[in-house]
Amino acid sequence: MKAQVLVQNGSADQAFELQDRPTPEPGPGQVRIKVECFGLNFADVMARQGLYRDAPPLPSVLGYEVVGTLDQLGEGVVGIAEGQRVVAFTRFGGYAEYALTDSRAIAPISEAMDGAQATALATQYGTAYFCACEMTRLFPGDKVLVQAAAGGVGTALVQLAKHAGCEVYGTAGGPEKVDYLRKIGVDHPIDYQKQDFYELIAQMHTQPALDVVFDSIGGTTYSKGLKLLNAGGRMVSFGAAKRSGNGGFLSTLKLMWGFGIVLPVQLIMHSRAAIGVNMLRIADKKPEVLQRVMQAVVDLYNEGVLEPQVGGKFPVEELANAHHLLETRKTTGKVAIFWQ
Repeated sequence: MKAQVLVQNGSADQAFELQDRPTPEPGPGQVRIKVECFGLNFADVMARQGLYRDAPPLPSVLGYEVVGTLDQLGEGVVGIAEGQRVVAFTRFGGYAEYALTDSRAIAPISEAMDGAQATALATQYGTAYFCACEMTRLFPGDKVLVQAAAGGVGTALVQLAKHAGCEVYGTAGGPEKVDYLRKIGVDHPIDYQKQDFYELIAQMHTQPALDVVFDSIGGTTYSKGLKLLNAGGRMVSFGAAKRSGNGGFLSTLKLMWGFGIVLPVQLIMHSRAAIGVNMLRIADKKPEVLQRVMQAVVDLYNEGVLEPQVGGKFPVEELANAHHLLETRKTTGKVAIFWQ
């Protein structure tokens, strides 16, 4: 089979090689998928840069999610059949013509569903659903801030928050992305290139007023968001995009310092919650939860509640270009790579 292999850390145009690799065989409880397309995530960029500690050692095949057809079932797999079209969370290995995953990490989808939209349902919409519907709960009238709201997870969080009847604040960089935020229903779009979200929201309210902050940036962005939480507020952190780049140890230290020191007694005194989410840990330790989440987002898609936005479709030969666009934050919505 063909696979896009990460052979070195660094720039996208030098990091990947299209190679022939053995087609994997599914073990007990696994399924093999003939891949139609796979999605990109910002964690892929960090893995390429050598900054993602969960990434497999080089040379490796990245990729969290694929859309394709069940090609072979491993021993003990029941309730599904070869030939079904599915979206799957792959826990790496997705940048290939065939991918393995746990049979509980898939959800059947229709033949008519757009492949790029479907890739968003695994990692990005799954992450958003787990953050917004399992680790916390949104109520009508809640004031919700979504950082990086024009991205894949951000878009999903906005859709879930609007469905719950929340008042949504969202950050993005540049006028085009701010227009995109208005398009998807953000009540208070904030261009972080021109405005400091903390100062702007603080000026809008005489006291901390937010009920939920969804943060994928980290560092000082996290600490500022925490200060905006009202009593009963929840900070849900699921990334540290501010770490991207090649700043080395000093960059990491600066990021950690920017988070600030969060003490349990402070959370108690202000009646706030600090929540961390890592979907890899859920996939590893609680695959039954991942299965529930993936089925839930597919159901919400079928009901018309969720509508993944597609930021780009690329042939596999243009993987480096797609990585570059994602890395420079020039995309909105989901970026997907197609084998044909």
